[in-house]
Amino acid sequence: MRKPLGAALLALAIAGAGAVPAVAAPVDPAADSAASFGKSVDTGSVTSVVNDTVAATADTLGQVLNRKVRAVNFAGTVSLSNCSGSVVRFPDSEDNDPALVMSNGHCLETGMPGPGQVVVDRASSRTFGLLNASGNRVGTLRASKIAYGTMTDTDVAIYQLTTTYAQIKRSYNINALTVADTHPVAGTAITVASGYWKRLYNCNIDGFAHRLKEGDWTFKDSVRYTSACNTIGGTSGSPVIDQATNKVVAVNNTGNEDGQRCTVNNPCEVDENGEVTVRQGINYAQQTYQIPACFGIDNKLDLSAAGCVLPKP
Repeated sequence: MRKPLGAALLALAIAGAGAVPAVAAPVDPAADSAASFGKSVDTGSVTSVVNDTVAATADTLGQVLNRKVRAVNFAGTVSLSNCSGSVVRFPDSEDNDPALVMSNGHCLETGMPGPGQVVVDRASSRTFGLLNASGNRVGTLRASKIAYGTMTDTDVAIYQLTTTYAQIKRSYNINALTVADTHPVAGTAITVASGYWKRLYNCNIDGFAHRLKEGDWTFKDSVRYTSACNTIGGTSGSPVIDQATNKVVAVNNTGNEDGQRCTVNNPCEVDENGEVTVRQGINYAQQTYQIPACFGIDNKLDLSAAGCVLPKP
């Protein structure tokens, strides 16, 4: 939610940072639809920018000092104008299939989908900055369409690209990340890889929220992080990667910032009995194991396929 501005560089100097987190790709004004939701970029106050940039710098330095953190690997992640994302494939995807990019529904350039709204097969020419393992931008990928997008039950957007997995591999020597088709497990060590900030967050899955309510939207069976994943604006859409398998198990999307109850940027958990829990400072992701069943031959979306439970238009 917090857009990098000139003041961000001043904040870095004040913080005494040894390395500057890269600023996102040039902003497409039409793509700033997620400016007030979840972990997308905020177009708001300079104070917010400074706070986020200092936090990003402190976390980056902490990663350098903490030898237990796994080696940085951004290969296959992408930067959007307002969010993060990743090039993904499914267990049955083939190398000559059109490649896909996954991010959040609230990051769509067409605006945030309302409750109950599902976007399918909508033309798009959005571009994505492709990162290598070191977090360097090595190329630009372009969408041909939004294959799927929603903020109902989950918060996900899937773009189809104009290039295949094989073409990306041949041009950049980068493989897509595979989306796991099984439910993740509490306690799993994970990495949230932000292509926007070129920054990794390492923590564990703390558990799952039966329902996560944020403003008018409700998400089901959301992943709750342990507190070490202190994600900030710009990390929306980041892949959540199982460190043991290197597979994507969720997509980062939101967190409770101010301790408020069930408001935008302050999601609350609602259990099976309707009891509400507010966890200030805790962040969340939406599971992705249910997505592969909805894509068939040639990575074509089929919401009527057996096992596909994604919301339909």
